[in-house]
Amino acid sequence: MAGNLSIFLRPKRLEMLTKGPTAEETRVLTEHGNYLEGLAAKRIVTLAGRTTNNDETAAGIAILNAPDEAAAQVIMESDPFVKSGLMNATLFPFRIAYKAE
Repeated sequence: MAGNLSIFLRPKRLEMLTKGPTAEETRVLTEHGNYLEGLAAKRIVTLAGRTTNNDETAAGIAILNAPDEAAAQVIMESDPFVKSGLMNATLFPFRIAYKAE
């Protein structure tokens, strides 16, 4: 099934958002941004960002255009935040209902 899937990322340490990131979290945040930017340049990431709240419901969200769920799983697991264990990630099927052109 080719199409869109979404990744929700949640920090394991909420203080990263409420009190500021550690040196390691800052380093991985830079790697994460570079990773998503590279995927966007390849048109794999359709859009990515995060909620602006800093409580336990905060989430990073990326919408992927992947050939199938297995490929999206590899993309998610290759994210530096996921590889480092600093964030939990969940993959969901996603259907775009409306999109501005």
